[in-house]
Amino acid sequence: MQTTTKRDLCEKIARRTDNTHMVVKKIIQMFLDDIIGELAQGNRIELRDFGVFEIRKRAARKARNPRTGEVAFVPAKNVVVFKVGKLMREKVGGQAADQTQQPSQG
Repeated sequence: MQTTTKRDLCEKIARRTDNTHMVVKKIIQMFLDDIIGELAQGNRIELRDFGVFEIRKRAARKARNPRTGEVAFVPAKNVVVFKVGKLMREKVGGQAADQTQQPSQG
């Protein structure tokens, strides 16, 4: 498995759109900053076929250090949860990949 970085994505998009790497990098960073900002405000981000980002509150709990057995208190916190969209699930999961190429009826 190979790791793709933001820089790699910028280069691919820059080539496909005939834009400079710097322009694409700024656009992608603005997009990511806006997603973070919306989530920080408690908003839900829905990107059709890609997925949904939302904030969930994780309750406070007692945890145990596995090495020492000592009990520690973990405070409540907000966590970002991502639910995969249909198209990504099909493409990445390998389920019905052929169906995504066919035009929908209806």
